[in-house]
Amino acid sequence: MHKNKSYFFCGIGGSGMLPLANIVRDAGAAVSGSDRALDQGRLGPKFEWLQSLGIDLFPQDGSGIISGDQILIASAAIEDSVPDIAKANALGCTRLTRAELLADLFNAALRSVAVGGTSGKSTVTGMIGWILTDAGRDPTIMNGAVMKNFVADDAPFASARVGQGEVFVSEVDESDGSIALFAPEVAVLNNVSLDHKTLEELRQLFGDFAKKAKACVWNADDAETMALIAPMHLSGAVSFGFSADADFRATDIIDLPLGSRFALHALGEAHAVSLIVPGRHNIANALAAIAASVALGVPAEQAVRSVERFCGLARRFDIVGTANDITLIDDFGHNPDKIAATLATLKAFPGRIIAFFQPHGYGPIRVMGGELATVFAAMLGEDDHLILCDPVYFGGTVDKSTGSPSITDAVTAAGRNAEYIPMREECGNRIVELARPGDRIVIMGARDDTLSGFAADVLKRLSV
Repeated sequence: MHKNKSYFFCGIGGSGMLPLANIVRDAGAAVSGSDRALDQGRLGPKFEWLQSLGIDLFPQDGSGIISGDQILIASAAIEDSVPDIAKANALGCTRLTRAELLADLFNAALRSVAVGGTSGKSTVTGMIGWILTDAGRDPTIMNGAVMKNFVADDAPFASARVGQGEVFVSEVDESDGSIALFAPEVAVLNNVSLDHKTLEELRQLFGDFAKKAKACVWNADDAETMALIAPMHLSGAVSFGFSADADFRATDIIDLPLGSRFALHALGEAHAVSLIVPGRHNIANALAAIAASVALGVPAEQAVRSVERFCGLARRFDIVGTANDITLIDDFGHNPDKIAATLATLKAFPGRIIAFFQPHGYGPIRVMGGELATVFAAMLGEDDHLILCDPVYFGGTVDKSTGSPSITDAVTAAGRNAEYIPMREECGNRIVELARPGDRIVIMGARDDTLSGFAADVLKRLSV
């Protein structure tokens, strides 16, 4: 990264773009950008906050690209017909993907930890970042979700933190293959399961990721991860999980509606741990975060005491509120593993579930629609109810031949209650119609920040 350069982020409001833009700005470079959501009048508070930081925003019409010296940051998937891209091409601007710029910053850090895996990346990244911050290590953190521990009046969208310490903590993405760009000191591998790529592709990407690191923290409970990592005999490899041979192991687990308690066994010692984020998947996330922090030199006892005060992430089993004894939860669940973890957390306690799911694209339905249907059919009970709308779509060329009905039809065929209602607004009406005291409503989906507003609106209507 060059402090004397100007960086233009096309899609600056995105979950991966916004925190990176803030890191680049705080590093001293000039930052500006555009976003289709801004042009469409969506997500106003987010863009107002960016402008308050001194980041100039432009319509996505090419008007923000004024010089060939600007560096354009844009997804490789964005078409050349987008005016910003066309203008940058015409002026000869250097173009980098978000991942390329992030890897440049990350690999330049003196110490680093990268969090990979199909599920749990953002939570583990937030936990590690909080542990290191609480331990006085002053890390820089790059996350794809707002970290509640770092939210403040001047940082309402705290998905990044810029520190002055040696450590850079970042989640890394396998969906576009960009995980291959990162060379971490500590690599965390949560799990290997179907999402955006085939399992064969994922095994190659995650295997290379683990081999490059000085220390690999890996999930001993995930069969794919075990089959991948165990035969490598990596020096410095540390396992975590619930199994008896895990290096960082959880036992004596007590599930609570809004947290959990367990005993951590590691390094020949036992520690009592209390989390204020619920679900066994978050126990696994905490084990990974503690193990990674210890690999960076944080004492285990310090890591435990810090993770106990980790408040979670926005849209990760985020309890929006309760109205008339109906609890509404906003959640990022969008692939089979994430959705299964969310539903398992809910099913650990009594009460009917109304699950709303907005798929994050037509492509993901083609790749994992069958697995999604299987998870919903297996996890939901006879009294529970599933509702799907059409996938999120904000423009561009896409094959819409396989949509949400392919999932609801399969769930219905398995004997569960499932409905396809194309329009999200109508789904909200149906949720309000169905809801009764004692229900838990979960709003699930990714790549669409307006889902939080949708969840808040449903809760408001339930309050009447």
